[in-house]
Amino acid sequence: MKFATRVKGLTPSDIQEMFKVIAKPEVISFASGVPDPNIFPVEEIEKITSQIINENGQTALQYNTTEGYIPLREKIASRMKSNGVKTHKENILITTGAQQGLELSAKLFLDKGDAVICESPTYSGAISAFKSYSPEFIEITTDKNGMKMDELKKVLDTKDNIKMIYVITNFQNPTGKSWSVKRRKELISISESYDVPIVEDNAYEEISFREKKRPTLKSLDKEEKVIYLGSFSKTFCPGLRVGWIEAKDSILEKYIMLKQSSDMHTNILAQMQISKYLELNDFDAHIAKINSSYKNRKNIMLESIKKYFPSSCSYTHPEGGMFIWVEMPEKINARKVLDEALKENVAFIPGDSFYPNKEVKNTFRLNFSNADESKISKGIEKLSKVIQRFINDAG
Repeated sequence: MKFATRVKGLTPSDIQEMFKVIAKPEVISFASGVPDPNIFPVEEIEKITSQIINENGQTALQYNTTEGYIPLREKIASRMKSNGVKTHKENILITTGAQQGLELSAKLFLDKGDAVICESPTYSGAISAFKSYSPEFIEITTDKNGMKMDELKKVLDTKDNIKMIYVITNFQNPTGKSWSVKRRKELISISESYDVPIVEDNAYEEISFREKKRPTLKSLDKEEKVIYLGSFSKTFCPGLRVGWIEAKDSILEKYIMLKQSSDMHTNILAQMQISKYLELNDFDAHIAKINSSYKNRKNIMLESIKKYFPSSCSYTHPEGGMFIWVEMPEKINARKVLDEALKENVAFIPGDSFYPNKEVKNTFRLNFSNADESKISKGIEKLSKVIQRFINDAG
């Protein structure tokens, strides 16, 4: 059987494969990048669903427009306006999670051999979404303030096949880092100067442990170069698979046509469930509950890392999101560490899957959002002992 060329380079997602391992009750998992299911508003969703079916069941179970459920698009536009983005429902396309926004972006911008610029490391799901379109990945080094702009400019000055820049400026997956306001403004200026669109993946924006939000790239965007990807998966119920794209009219209409060839429209019942929840409940209070819980878990994990990890390991101190990024000494291979950690019933995600080109073996990602608070310290202590053994063996 002869498959398309694009299939040859595809590999299973480490994160999805890890679900098979962490399903075992004895495993202390820092692997999955998922929300805490105990915070899902199950009872509210039950009542809302019954109400929707009783009052508007024929609409909820019928085909709908590709653009999405108008009341939900209006609410999304309103929330984005409160964050400084001048937008309207006409600029919103509902997607099947932000992941579909990534895949549609690749389909829209990337032909074989075109280049996409990304942070190094970057979200593995974006790498997978882009890879099937056979682009060239160009990784730009990041520091505590975000992507290095001098390195970015050098690339843009020397390459003529760059079609888009993909970034996660808030609480990045996998590192948990956030860009400084200065870097955000610099990126917008560069995008305008070089006429390169930016795909801003902002799935983690609301999961914030700091009092004041930093401006999104979209809110700084005067020439409409930014395509914004949002999601309810991190703040509401990921199983509903509802996200959105915000872009100017001439760009969004192309996304709409591409989505029509993909799935026609996102689950309309799920859209109506979210819209009704936003109408009847205090969504900001719900998010505040999530943030309080995740901040506490993050603090427990950081305190445990500080107490137990070898001093030769470095790690990030995220101000939001779900992840802590760890760098071990260069000689240590995270996949080999994982093999031994699993024998101790501790799981994490090795960092090499977050680099599209580079071979970086000594990093890994820890998740705290779905970690059992009572087991975090124990799991980190077990993991630290495994790491220390590898360091000792490496001399």
